[in-house]
Amino acid sequence: MRAALLQLEPSFGSVERNVARAAELIASLEADLFVLPELFPSGYSFAARAEVERMAEPADDGPTFAALAEQARRKRAWICYGFAERAAGRYYNSANLVGPEGLAGTYRKLHLFGRETLFFTPGEAAAPVFELPIGRIGVMICFDWYFPEVARSLALRGAQVIVHPSNLVLPHCPQAMLTRSLENRVFSLTCDRTGQERNGAVEHRFIGMSQAVNPRGELLIRLGAEHEETAVVEFDPATADDKRVTQYNDLFGDRRPALYSPATL
Repeated sequence: MRAALLQLEPSFGSVERNVARAAELIASLEADLFVLPELFPSGYSFAARAEVERMAEPADDGPTFAALAEQARRKRAWICYGFAERAAGRYYNSANLVGPEGLAGTYRKLHLFGRETLFFTPGEAAAPVFELPIGRIGVMICFDWYFPEVARSLALRGAQVIVHPSNLVLPHCPQAMLTRSLENRVFSLTCDRTGQERNGAVEHRFIGMSQAVNPRGELLIRLGAEHEETAVVEFDPATADDKRVTQYNDLFGDRRPALYSPATL
């Protein structure tokens, strides 16, 4: 698999510009899987619900879906991107996975962070795993990394690669994702954004440092903190199916869930 990370610097509220920039970069790269940041079409620093209402889109309609589904069709590739979703009068911080044949599925973020809780409804379905021709892909979004159960549940359901659209403001995630990959023996692709974003009194500075990690918890690549960057990494997803830690230990075979507290399952 060739996986591309697109570390963008979206401009708040400039949906057309942000989507055009993403499409331009996708067109310039050769990869089987492209990963974009969380909420990249709209930006992140919402100050009022009306802004969410104005920029949210249905999962299978709107300018972002149209542009990226067309790129996926042209490239014969898969694209995972974060966006503000509008559905049945509610708004979700969501991620779409689109491929050559259109929408494969949508994930609604389970664990909302900070001011997201003012505008978005948390998802009510488990983080999904998609069986694709290029591998088994699990999806989570940004702050989900803080809850190890999400990555573990994806791995237990067969994910070989976890894609992780993000807008990181806390400093800990890049290192924590080394552990998430190691403790689950999966690849992880965290795609963050960069830059400082201000919308009235609401302001965020994002840490960048998008990265790809292998099942041994080793960095394949980590981008910088300050600028838009792209990178393509190549790996064999099937190596994530080997859960052996030593010749005597299997990561999942040695689990003893009957003895774990139900609150941790």
